[in-house]
Parts: sequence; C-alpha cells; structure tokens
Amino acid sequence: MSTALLQQISETRETGHERVASATTVAELDTARREFLGKSGSLLAMRRGLGGLPAEDRRTVGAALHEAQQTLTAAIDEREQALLDAEPALSTPLDVTLPGLPTGTGGLHPTIQLMYDLDDAFAALNFDRYTGPEISSELYEFDNLNFAPEHPARESMDTFWLAGMDGRTEGERLALRPHLTGASVRYMREHEPPFRFVYPGRVYRNETTDARHERAFFQYEVLLVDEKVPITAGKALVDTILDTTFGHPVTTRMRTGFFPFVEPGFEIDMQCQVCGGVGCRTCHQVGWLEIMPGGVPHPNVLRAGGLDPDRWTGFYVNVGLDRLVMMRYGIDDVRLMHSADLRYLRQFA
Repeated sequence: MSTALLQQISETRETGHERVASATTVAELDTARREFLGKSGSLLAMRRGLGGLPAEDRRTVGAALHEAQQTLTAAIDEREQALLDAEPALSTPLDVTLPGLPTGTGGLHPTIQLMYDLDDAFAALNFDRYTGPEISSELYEFDNLNFAPEHPARESMDTFWLAGMDGRTEGERLALRPHLTGASVRYMREHEPPFRFVYPGRVYRNETTDARHERAFFQYEVLLVDEKVPITAGKALVDTILDTTFGHPVTTRMRTGFFPFVEPGFEIDMQCQVCGGVGCRTCHQVGWLEIMPGGVPHPNVLRAGGLDPDRWTGFYVNVGLDRLVMMRYGIDDVRLMHSADLRYLRQFA
C-alpha cells in the first residue's frame, strides 16, 4: 500500500514540476498551484489518506508528501518571479520604430507668461533684463538698502536665514532673498550708468500659507537711473506694467509712503478692475487696490551701488507678479499658482 502511494506522490511531483516549467503566464501558474497545492489539490487529497495507513508507513509517506509540497512550492515561487520579471511594463508591445503619438502640446505657467509679456514690453523701451542670485546676504538685502541695523524689517520679513548664520554679520550672513531689491545694487556695481533694467524672479519668506500668502512667490522690479529722471517717468513705468497685464489703460494713483530704500517713496494703487472703482468686496468697498511700492532710489542706495547721488537719480517700482496674475485671470487663491495641479495649469496652456 505504502509503495503504491510513494509511487503516486513521485509521479504527481514530476507532473507538477513539468506544469510549472511550462507555464508561460502568471494565470497558468496559478492554475497549476491550485491543482497541486490548493485545498482541492492532489497532494492535499493524498495527505487526507494518511490516517488510514499503518503507523509504520505513515511517517514515510508523510515525509514524501512534505518533500513534494516543499519542492513544488519553491518551483512555483521561482517561476512566478521569472514571469513577473519578464512581464512588459506596457499593456501592449512598444514598437520603437513608430513615429511619436500626439499627446498635446505643453504650455507656460501663467506667471511665466506674464513675466515674458513684461519682458517684451520693457525690451521695447530698451530696458536690460537682469537676474540676481536666490541666495543672498544681509549686506545686499538690508545693509545696502538703507535698513538700519535695528530695523524691524530684518525680522518682520520672516527671512529664511541659512543654517549656521548665528553670530555672522553683513556679507557673511546668508539667506534666501526675501525681496529682489538687493539685485539693484548688484547691477549698479557691475554696469556703468545710466541704467534701465528689469529683474524678475522668485523670492522667499517664512509666511503662514493661506489664500493670499505663499512662502515662495514671484516679484518683478524695474529701475531707471539717469542724471535727470522726473516722477512722471515712474508713472510711465507703472502704466507699462498695468497696460501689458490687462491689455488696456488702467487708472492709477500714487500716495506717499515710507520704504527705507526710496526717498520720496510711494504706495501705488490701481483702480479696481472688478467694480471699475465704484467699490466692491474685492477692493473692500474703496474702489482701489494697492499693487506696488515705488519711488526715487535713496541716496544711500545709490552710494552702495557706487554712484554719486548728487549727479544720479532715478525711479524704482516693484510688483508682486503672482498677485498681478491673479488679477489678470480672476484667481482667488495664490496657492493654486504653485500647486502643480494640471487641472489648473491646463486652463492657461
């Protein structure tokens, strides 16, 4: 009796190995696994018959069944891994000789679109385009811009100081730039006056993110320096920015305001484009929206740039580029600007 069972176990094991080796898909391998090792499989059926064998035969047959199950399980696992490794990642074969399939064209981010529009507008006015480093120093971001050592803006701007800056001062204390204005001094030191240039780029502040604030956002700055620059020239810079953004003239006003790096300084407002100046929720019922600071470069800033303030003057404006984009397209949450959400971005492609 035991000899016949041992022969049957041996034949079942060999048949199982042949089925496993010939399986060409994972599905075929699963069928073989169920047939030989499953609850209704042949090896388990033989194990159920062990109880009817004499005690002396039970151990021999049980050992043979265990050995058959172990070898088949190992063979199935090895074959499964080989099939998975050989399985193509694509649902259909890839023919590399076929031409590329149309997937649609990409597009520019709306902030980059507006940046390029402004670049073109100022290039037509013979303005140069400048790019400064995103990691800058306290010297360029505060000291050269006429910020006093104890000025609260050094902290209230929530600057991202680099690790290990404690105890360092001026040019040795590095940070992610909190604004672009420090680039104006870099440009003045590298070029001969008169100047007319723009310097767009991303800036960083340790803000609490909400619908109106982000930790990284884009600014666009413009600086004009010459021997005689009237305030009306600054008004022309503002009009160029807004006309390019909205495609039509925009009514603006300039109110006096304090910024350490300009004197005199101005808060520049635009008429609300939602209500036409009548007053609405967007402009808090006043009909105006504050959009940018501006003014004449402070004499100390000109000196930091290597210029004689008794000879040279100018006009500077800075605008939050993301905020202008939001006004241009009616976007109500600045977090969308940097979300990388394709549902949002494809609207502007």
